[in-house]
Amino acid sequence: MTTTGEEHARAGSGPWWWSRWRSAVLDGSLALVSAVECGAEGVPFARDAGIPVAVGIVFGVVAGSVLLVRRKWPIAVVLVAIAITPAQMGFLLGIVGLYTLAACEVPRRIIGALAGMSLVGTAVVTFVRVRQGMARGDLTLGDWFVPFAAVTTALGLTAPPVLLGLYVGARRRLMESLRERADSLERELQLLAERAEERAEWARNEERTRIAREMHDVVAHRVSLMVVHAAALQAVARKDPEKAVRNAALVGDMGRQALTELRQMLGVLRAGEDAGRRVPGVPLAAVREAAAVAVSRAGEEDGPSLSELEELIGQSAAAGMVVDLSVEGEARSYAAAVEQTAYRVVQEALTNVHKHAAGAKTHVRLAHRVSEIAMQVENEPPPEPGSASAAGLPSGGNGLVGMRERVVALGGVFVSGPTDAGGFRVSAVIPAA
Repeated sequence: MTTTGEEHARAGSGPWWWSRWRSAVLDGSLALVSAVECGAEGVPFARDAGIPVAVGIVFGVVAGSVLLVRRKWPIAVVLVAIAITPAQMGFLLGIVGLYTLAACEVPRRIIGALAGMSLVGTAVVTFVRVRQGMARGDLTLGDWFVPFAAVTTALGLTAPPVLLGLYVGARRRLMESLRERADSLERELQLLAERAEERAEWARNEERTRIAREMHDVVAHRVSLMVVHAAALQAVARKDPEKAVRNAALVGDMGRQALTELRQMLGVLRAGEDAGRRVPGVPLAAVREAAAVAVSRAGEEDGPSLSELEELIGQSAAAGMVVDLSVEGEARSYAAAVEQTAYRVVQEALTNVHKHAAGAKTHVRLAHRVSEIAMQVENEPPPEPGSASAAGLPSGGNGLVGMRERVVALGGVFVSGPTDAGGFRVSAVIPAA
């Protein structure tokens, strides 16, 4: 709620029908003044009407006190003022009553009708009183003064309070409308802020998932091959020193490649953190745009591509895996995200073969189609069915999940599962656009 709305809410704590104590005190003071005025005017009224003076005073005091309920029943106040107009009392009652009636939420036709009645009543009473004064000789002006005095007095006692009331009522409604609009706008801004925070939290979770997937893809394959070569190195270290030297060189190369890819990824993340620290208070849209640029830069400049697929398969072959690669269709370039995803699917599938089916023959098939690229990695049963990898590679259970997330994110289809022959097959189709 805005400051104006809070003040408006705190103001509604007055007694009875008043919204504020200040309004109650003001109406009480006006009613007291009006009662004194009407009580004083009741004395000549009682003499002219031939009734006891006390009755006239009580009548005037009761009539003037009606001003106390002007905010709750403004129509009744104006009607009482019109009714006592022939008695030449209640001038303050009539003026304040017409002002209150014009300022409150009353249909304009009712305001016009009651204002017209008050105008006519005041004009008639003034006309009669002035004419009687001229007949008694109290006034020596011409006959023209009688209608002039009647019209002038009627307009003077009716038009100003009605016009002022209409102006104050319109201004009050405008302020109320602005206050409600401000409160509504603040509620909308608060809702937008909550939704922006939810979107930011979702974006952070998505980024953490993406980073974890990238780290898994970068580390798992390289380290798996390093473990396989290390196991082979241990087995042949004494029997075939030359082969042990080659395996050791391969382990070193793969370790350096893994470190290079990790440095590239961490460099992009660190650059994004430094930019966030240098520019405090950046809007969410700018943060999201910067994150997208960083991700795309990491994918386009540093990510692997299909041109490196033969090298990837050669590394697995060097680790002792029998890998058969077949390519269908005419090779062409794709978007960086498509090539990186295709490469990661093949990479992770080969890593799973190293982990769960060491020594099994593996077939890698790549098909370039008109509007899509398809890949399939299928391994035959391992030489010793049911045995784990000789290197004892651990499995985190995130490889297939990560592959599926990558492919689905690009609008592709991913299928994996065991084959009838006892092996395992991983298939993915990714739109080329």
